[in-house]
Amino acid sequence: MSPPALAIETLRVEYPFEDGRVFTAVDGLDLVIEPGEIHALVGESGAGKTTVGNALMGLLERPGRIAAGAVRIAGVTVDPATGRAPGIVPGRDVGAVFQDPMTSLNPLFTVESQLAETLRFHMGLDARAARARALELLRAVGIPEPERRLRSYPHQLSGGQRQRVVIAAALSCDPKLLVADEPTTALDVSVQAQILRLIRELADARRLGVLLITHNMGVVAEIADRVTIMHRGKAVESGPVAQVLGAPRHAYARSLIGAVPRIDVRLARFAVPGGESADADKARAWLAGSSDAKSAAKAEILTVEDLTVDYRTGGWLPGTRGTSFRAVDGVGFSVREGEIFGLVGESGCGKTSVANVVAGLIRPTGGVVRFRGAEAALRGASRRAVQMIFQDPYSSLNGRLRVGTTLAEPILFYRLAATRAEAAEDSRLLLEAVGLERAAAERFPHAFSGGQRQRISIARALAARPRSSSATSRPPPSTCRSRRRSSTCSRICATPRG
Repeated sequence: MSPPALAIETLRVEYPFEDGRVFTAVDGLDLVIEPGEIHALVGESGAGKTTVGNALMGLLERPGRIAAGAVRIAGVTVDPATGRAPGIVPGRDVGAVFQDPMTSLNPLFTVESQLAETLRFHMGLDARAARARALELLRAVGIPEPERRLRSYPHQLSGGQRQRVVIAAALSCDPKLLVADEPTTALDVSVQAQILRLIRELADARRLGVLLITHNMGVVAEIADRVTIMHRGKAVESGPVAQVLGAPRHAYARSLIGAVPRIDVRLARFAVPGGESADADKARAWLAGSSDAKSAAKAEILTVEDLTVDYRTGGWLPGTRGTSFRAVDGVGFSVREGEIFGLVGESGCGKTSVANVVAGLIRPTGGVVRFRGAEAALRGASRRAVQMIFQDPYSSLNGRLRVGTTLAEPILFYRLAATRAEAAEDSRLLLEAVGLERAAAERFPHAFSGGQRQRISIARALAARPRSSSATSRPPPSTCRSRRRSSTCSRICATPRG
């Protein structure tokens, strides 16, 4: 009988602080994955799911450490100090799909060179065979125009396409164990179904053990065999998928599953697992301010007409010719005050390009964008009224600034608080509003999980109180008096004043 693909016994992962305090990220986790089994690890952001994946691959960031417990991959014990096991080669025997696809790929090398490097090093293929195998992998994960994408750099791909490349790389050497941290988070539903089907087929045909870290209960129900629900570092419930999802016993498991939205029921408010903080209502009141969002007339706040966006590739050097790629072609829509408008489509179809045009980050090739009836120039008050939450939470925050400073910056810039002390208090309220502790204001972005960073990014976008009317606050100053040139401040200061 073959040993389990992964066996974790009473795992405890700790992060010691300089003042002697110790934060326990994972506390007493037991988990077994048999060959051919897909085991889902679910829970809210910050529950410790990604820490488990990093611990078994030896990728814990210092000062993180495995304080207790044992990890065995294919029957071989992993050294807790190094994260390595004799005879188990990361990349060949253990594949990994990380939560952030952009930082998983080297921006200086093409997709072909990165896939081929893995294949040549671990599988011993020559250049021609490695290229053919890389092309086959891109087709398997649903990359459109795979021949052209092989020659592309990561920044030339959409977030979903980059994620598919990472999945292809993780599966390239037929590993024994796959650690997939939110593998479908950036994918549209059609590609997600294709990727999940591929993972399920590999698990069945090649006896691949899969640790699937995800927030998506639909994904869990579709392909997982067993599921473990984590809360604050501990496993609160574990068992077969049908049993845990159909009849959860633990109170937190019931609230987490109950919070999953249904397509046939429209709720006024989503349920919050574990309940809201005491200051959540106060935070919502601060965000609402004296907005006129409750007025009877719902005027059009955004109008997009016949929008086109072209990207030029190559031809930057004298004597060379470039080509043009049309990412958006003749898109038009309108959004009214108080309305939530959804822009959906498969990865690479142009959604982010439209959002970047609306936010004033790129110039369109053609078409018109009107904000509150006027052509959008996004200056002065309108710059404040249009805020953006980016797809990648890892690159959305300045790693050199504490979270509280990042959130207070727009509050002070737009004069939404009279003093720095008031801005700091408002920042803590925003953290409460997105489900984080007030103490998070004193930490840096690297101390948070991907989901927690995205919550901070949402709070950062809300800190300016974006709305249709900006008459409730004084206009921003015409010059920046800040001596600290953060990346966020530099972006604002570079904007022409209206």
